Amino acid sequence: MKKLLGIVLLMVVSVSVMAAPQYISIKPLKNTINTPVGNVSSGTQQLPIITWGGDIATIYGNGNQRSTKAGSIFAQHGLKYKLVREDVFANQLKNYISGKTPYLRGTLGMINSASDLLSKSAKTKPVVFYQMTWSAGGDALVVKGNINKVKDLKGKTIAIQAYGPHVDYLARLLGDAGLSVNDVNIKWLADLTGTDNSPMAAMYEDNIDAAFVIIPDALALTSGGNVGTGSEDSVRGARILMSTKTANRVIADVYAVRSDYYKANKVEVQNLAKALLASEKSLGKLIAARSSKSKEYKKAMSSSADILLDAPDAIADAEGLYADCEFVHTSGNVKFFADSKYPRRMEKMSNEINKGLKQFGLISGRTSIDKSDIDYRRLAKIAGPVVAEKSKFQKDKVSALITRKQQKNSLEEGELFSFEVFFKPNQKNFSAKLYAEDFARVVDLAATYGGAIISVEGHSDPMGYLRAKKKNQPSVVLGRIKQSARNLSLSRAQAVRDEVVKYASTQGITMDTAQFASIGHGIAQPNTGICGSDPCAPKTKDEWRSNMRVEFRIIQVEAESDVFMPL
Repeated sequence: MKKLLGIVLLMVVSVSVMAAPQYISIKPLKNTINTPVGNVSSGTQQLPIITWGGDIATIYGNGNQRSTKAGSIFAQHGLKYKLVREDVFANQLKNYISGKTPYLRGTLGMINSASDLLSKSAKTKPVVFYQMTWSAGGDALVVKGNINKVKDLKGKTIAIQAYGPHVDYLARLLGDAGLSVNDVNIKWLADLTGTDNSPMAAMYEDNIDAAFVIIPDALALTSGGNVGTGSEDSVRGARILMSTKTANRVIADVYAVRSDYYKANKVEVQNLAKALLASEKSLGKLIAARSSKSKEYKKAMSSSADILLDAPDAIADAEGLYADCEFVHTSGNVKFFADSKYPRRMEKMSNEINKGLKQFGLISGRTSIDKSDIDYRRLAKIAGPVVAEKSKFQKDKVSALITRKQQKNSLEEGELFSFEVFFKPNQKNFSAKLYAEDFARVVDLAATYGGAIISVEGHSDPMGYLRAKKKNQPSVVLGRIKQSARNLSLSRAQAVRDEVVKYASTQGITMDTAQFASIGHGIAQPNTGICGSDPCAPKTKDEWRSNMRVEFRIIQVEAESDVFMPL
């Protein structure tokens, strides 16, 4: 899914001078792959891996070799595999259907995109049995021109790899911005990176406004993550609108297995899950110890660089791959598969993904993928107590950042999405009974965009101020009215924030309160606008009511390293 930075940058020069990208039409996978269903081969099984940091743990568990090494973590769990790197998902599907391997390795979105194809036979229906990682910075949306928010994509042309890891990412962003696939123009490309038929190559074309790319390509296009200057293979004006540092619960990397193989070999599949957990834990300790000079560390990274990148000396690039992902470990698998309250559980994500894939015409929506019945809670007990997640935000830094933005009137900078909740005059109760649907949306956005700040901004009715000014009240009185409105709007914002957290708690969901920042605008930003130096007077009851509101704003703060602390 991701390629190493060094190799990608070497490829950039050739990409930038190649012929124009060849766009393709996209069809459901069931109409493009006609491989006959075969029985799974006996003997040592192939275990597919892809070029992604999470697969470094798989290689490590296999003894840092393609074939399982005696004494390795996999061998200790009674497993014996041949690791086969296959980044072209269609090739994986052909091997899976024909029986060359019982396993599939991809994102949850990629597995769902093959649901119609794989459900043609009961033998090949996929059973997702393990979540490996979340993408936490390795995938990005790069834009040009005046695209400052996701809703600005309306009417724009977007380049994206067909059948790749970003299709459901795009669908999710559009949905959260109130758009659909019909609101954008999509150019499909065959490759993800490194060729002239990739989204990165398409960004050099004048008619392409945005592209979903892997992070090395994003850095090249944007002059190192800033704004593209047009030199050194960057695109003038190109910048990263958002990466999975912000949308860190959108792309889930998983393993799936054929239904017939799972039924006949459940113990093996469960042992593979156990071995992957053990491998991730052991590798994590090795890396956390910063043993960069140890033979074990160098062997792990060199072997991964060789198997994933065909370059055993590309240790720094293997380290970069590893940093792009967030392992979920045992506790994450419990939540993903067994926690009916978890906002990013497998069933909920699959439903969300399938709605988007259906919009693209990639699936019928009538079939689904299954999850395994492995007892993940029991595995968690074996692995030890679940450690509570620490806050990813520094509350004081969040408050200081939001204060600076408010003072500079720049809260819209970095905004991804926003929506408003309206209240009645003199309203003090903001309970879930009144706002359950709105609160549920906030909880979902907070869970999905776990690297973003959510500002809760209160606004007040300006009529009291305008009446006082019409009566020629002294400036000191007018100032007090403005301050009172600010205080009232802040208290309302805080009350709404508290009710959202309370609502989440009743649903069995714990929210990171440090992710939220409350603001009181008072009468400074009325929906009715500003006339001269004062708020415009509402002309109708609807206009009057429109100013009494709380606005939720989802703000990406990837560049604020002292605010957000990725895992």
